[in-house]
Amino acid sequence: MTIKTVCLTSILALTAGSAMAEMNFNRISSFATPHNMAEGEDMSQETSAEIISASADGMTIVYSDSPLGVIGMIDITDPKNPQPKGNVAVDGEPTAVSVIGNTAFAGVNTSESYTAPSGKLVSIDLASGEITSECDLGGQPDSTAVAKDGSFVAVAIENERDEDLGDGRVGQAPGGYMVKVMVEDEAIVCDSLMKIDVSGLTEIAPEDPEPEFVDVNSLGEIAVTLQENNAIVVIGADGEVMNQFSAGSVDLENIDATDERGALIFTESQMGRLREPDGLQWIDDNHFAIANEGDMDGGSRGFTIFNKDGTVVYEAGTSFEEAIIQAGHYPDKRSDAKGNEPEGMEFAVFGDTPYLFILSERSSMVGVYDVTDPAAPVLKNLLPSGISPEGAIAIPSRNLLVTANETDLTEEGGARAHVMVYELQGAPAAYPQLTSEGADELIGWGAISGMVAGEDGMVYAVNDSFYSYQPTIFTIDTNQTPARIISALPVTRGGYPAQKLDMEGITLDGEGGFWVASEGRTDRMVPHGIYHINADGEIEEEISLPAELLAVEKRYGFEGVTMIGDTLWMAVQREWADDAENVVKLVAYNTDSEEWGAVSFQKDQAENGWVGLSEITAHGDYVYLIERDNQIGEAAAIKQIVRVPAAEMVAAALGNELPVVSKEVVRDLIPDLAANGGYVVDKIEGLAIFEDGTTWVSTDNDGVDDSSGETFFWTIGQM
Repeated sequence: MTIKTVCLTSILALTAGSAMAEMNFNRISSFATPHNMAEGEDMSQETSAEIISASADGMTIVYSDSPLGVIGMIDITDPKNPQPKGNVAVDGEPTAVSVIGNTAFAGVNTSESYTAPSGKLVSIDLASGEITSECDLGGQPDSTAVAKDGSFVAVAIENERDEDLGDGRVGQAPGGYMVKVMVEDEAIVCDSLMKIDVSGLTEIAPEDPEPEFVDVNSLGEIAVTLQENNAIVVIGADGEVMNQFSAGSVDLENIDATDERGALIFTESQMGRLREPDGLQWIDDNHFAIANEGDMDGGSRGFTIFNKDGTVVYEAGTSFEEAIIQAGHYPDKRSDAKGNEPEGMEFAVFGDTPYLFILSERSSMVGVYDVTDPAAPVLKNLLPSGISPEGAIAIPSRNLLVTANETDLTEEGGARAHVMVYELQGAPAAYPQLTSEGADELIGWGAISGMVAGEDGMVYAVNDSFYSYQPTIFTIDTNQTPARIISALPVTRGGYPAQKLDMEGITLDGEGGFWVASEGRTDRMVPHGIYHINADGEIEEEISLPAELLAVEKRYGFEGVTMIGDTLWMAVQREWADDAENVVKLVAYNTDSEEWGAVSFQKDQAENGWVGLSEITAHGDYVYLIERDNQIGEAAAIKQIVRVPAAEMVAAALGNELPVVSKEVVRDLIPDLAANGGYVVDKIEGLAIFEDGTTWVSTDNDGVDDSSGETFFWTIGQM
C-alpha cells in the first residue's frame, strides 16, 4: 500500500462538513532546506530540494538534495509547522528518491565522468536515518519510481550527455537503459536487478536513449520518457518492451517567442514544436500524462495525455501557459526557449476526484487539474510555489500536496530553496490574488510597482523597467475576487511605446490623466523624471530634475508619487549624496509655479541589508509611505506602512537645510505576507487608498526573474 491509495479516512475528511463547499488546494506552510543542516554547519552553502516523496503514514517528507549530497527529511506531523529531521549523506549526488512504507530508495550518481558513468540505489530507514543497503546500478541514475504494491523499484539510468561536447546533442556513449530491482520487506534484493534495454527504438539517437522520468501503474507496467529522443517507452510487468512511440509535436500559436525585448507580446508562433517530455505520471492503468518541458529542439509549453497504445487523448496546447500569463507568472526571459517549461508532475485521487498536478519550472507555479475525464481535464487551481518546483508528492490520506523547489539564491541574497505544503480545503482559492483572466484580450503583466486609487473600486498600477519596451498602466477592478486587471494602457511617446522609463509611481491628475514618476538610472541612460500622461496613454509633458538634485542623484530615485493640491510629492528610495545616513528626501514639485523643494524623512535601521521607501500616497490628514528592507524570508524585518502628518509636508527650498518630518508606523506588513504560507517576499511597492480609506497593498514580482513570481495584492481594510 502506498501513500497514493485512497483510504476511508481521506474520503471522510474530504466530505465531512464540506459536502457542498468549494474545494481548493491552498498553501499552508513552507520549509527552507538550510534548516536541515546540522548545528555548526555553514548555512550559506548551496542546498536544494529536487525530487520528493513521503512515508506511508504521510508524516515524514524526504527529498533529494544534490548540492549537499544528501537526502533531507522533514517532519510534517503538524503540516502547518514543518520541522527539520536532518540530512542523510549518501556518498554521491542523489538524483531522485521514492518511498515504500518507511524506507526511502534513492538513486545516487557516483560517476567519475560522462564517459564512465556509475551509480547506486540506496535504501534509508526513515525512523533512524540509517542507510540499510546499497545496490550497484552500473550507470548514472536519474529518476526512480516504486510499484504500487511495493514489490520493486524502477530506475531510469540516463547516462547523461556532456552538453559541452558535440553541440550538446544526443548520440554520446554510453547509452542509458532501465533497471528494475525487486524489494522484499522494504529491502533491496540486489541480485534480482534486471537491466532493460530501451535502445534502438527511436529515430533521433537510437543508440543513446537517455531515459528521463519513470512511473509505474497498478499493473506493474513501467512508462518512461526519453526526453532528448522525444519518445516514450512502455515496459510490461515481465520487463519486456510492450510499446514505444514518438511523443510527437504541437503547433503553438499566439505565444511570446522572442527573448530580451522587455515586453510581453503574444502574437508569435512555433509550428511543429517537439514535445520532448520530462515528467510522466500514470492517471490510470491505460492513460498517462507527460510534461512537455523540452530540451534540445522542443518544449511545447504544456502537457499531453496519452493512451498507453500511443494515442493522444488530450493536448493542452497553450492553455496552461495562458493561465500562467493571466496570473502574472510568465517568465519573459525564457520566451525564445521553452516559455514556462512544465517539468515535474504528480497524480493522486483525493476523495473521488483524480487530480493531476503540473509543475511549471520557470514560472514557479503548480497547475491543479481535475482529470475525471482524461480527455477533458479541468483547471481547478493555480498554486504559487518556491522558485523552480522540481518535484511533488501528494498525500491524499492527509489532504496534502507537497512540492520541492530547487533554486537556492545564496549568492544573490534571495530566496532559499524551499519545500512547500498545500492542503485541500473547503475554501476559496487563496491565490492568485490578482489576475487578468476574463479580460477581452490576453493581458500579460508583472513587476507591478506604483498604484493609485480611482473611483468605483478601480486601482491604476504601473509596471517598472523590467518591461522597458512595454511601459503600461493597468486598470484593476478590486470589486472582484480575485482582483482583476481589466485593461492595459500602453504608455506612448509620439505614438510609439515610450522607452527609457522606469515607472515606480502613479497618481491621478484630476483631469482623466496621470502623473508618473520614473526612478531613473543614469548609468543606463534612464533619466530621473516626472511624466504627465493623458487618458490615451500619450506622454504630454516631461519634467526633468533640477540641477540641485541632479548634482547629488544616485540610481535609487523616485519610488512613488502623490498629489496634494498643485504639488506633486515623490519619495526617494534611498540616500542621495547630500543626505545624512538613514535619511531620505520627500521631493516636491509645484505644477503651477514649477518650483522644487523637499523635506527629509528618517528611516528605520535594519540589522541586515538596506531600508528604503517604496511608495507615497496622500489621504486625508496624512501622507502614507511604504518603508521596507530588502530582505527575504526569515531575514525580513521591516515591511511597514508609515504616515506623516500632511501639515508637516511643507517643502523647503533645495540647497537649504531640510526639515525632518515625524512619522508613525500604522501597520506591520510582515504578518500579512507570512499569512500566504510561503516565505516573506521583499518588494512591497504599491499602495492605493480610496476616498473611504479602504487600502490596497501590492508586491513587485520582479518579472519572474530570480523570483517565484508571486504577486500579493490585498486589502488591509480602512485607514
